[in-house]
Amino acid sequence: MAELGTTLNGQHQSTQSQHHHATTQGQHGATQGQRGAAHGQHPGGQGQHPGGHEQHGSTHRPAAAGRLPSLLIATRHGESTANVEFQLAEAAGALSVPISCRDADIPLSLHGRQQAQALGRWWAALPSADRPRSVWCSPYVRTAETARIALAQAAGLGAVPVTLAVRYDERLRDRELGILEMLPKAAIEAKHPEEAARRRKMGELYYRPPGGESWADVALRVRSLLRDLCEEEAGRPVLVVAHDCTVLMLRYALDRLTEEQLTALGPVHNCSTSLWRAQDGRLRPDGWNGVGHLVPGGD
Repeated sequence: MAELGTTLNGQHQSTQSQHHHATTQGQHGATQGQRGAAHGQHPGGQGQHPGGHEQHGSTHRPAAAGRLPSLLIATRHGESTANVEFQLAEAAGALSVPISCRDADIPLSLHGRQQAQALGRWWAALPSADRPRSVWCSPYVRTAETARIALAQAAGLGAVPVTLAVRYDERLRDRELGILEMLPKAAIEAKHPEEAARRRKMGELYYRPPGGESWADVALRVRSLLRDLCEEEAGRPVLVVAHDCTVLMLRYALDRLTEEQLTALGPVHNCSTSLWRAQDGRLRPDGWNGVGHLVPGGD
């Protein structure tokens, strides 16, 4: 696979990225294991990109030149019904949320469907060469709905073929939280105080709840996916529809972030857009967590 701006065996390198857009903040839904706020940028939106520190390892494998998508766009699903319930639970300090289905089966809220339509309009407004003709998607209901709605909107505007296929890949699924699944923060502190303490000590990158995954675990499957994606989508723009943690790990890998830089990022906003362009044998950042297209009257 071509060089991605990251080594795919766990070593991380980074480069300083400079961008000329202003920063903005977007609204976002709550999600399990919340992460802090980030500002976004995209064509027609706003954003900024922190640089990273470079680490060199003897196991780094330079990739063949030219085996990269021309443009990689990553988005988080639209607001889900669980995002809404967790917002309410966190505000009230509740110990539970009224969700009985699997995490994989949680659908979009009405607002989330509207966000997906806005994503489709943004997609259709891209320059022709940048419009994704391929979609890689988490198989969860909320991501599948987001991809389907956005694609239908873009196709209805004549921007992409109606028959464009969506490829579902389990490596893009959300982080699994094991015994902490579907528990608001107050419930974790009350029911699993030892895990809450261990989480604070270990940090999100390395903390793995019993039966669940750490961010590093998610990063491993994201690196595996990137190898296949870059091999199969070389020279083409591609859209990835995933989750908060999955998109964070894409940035962690592609931008060669350190742990400190990663944990300083905020949550990935629902239906935000983050972009990386092929340049000089790497995928280089060209917008992070943009939400301008979600604002009424925004681009």
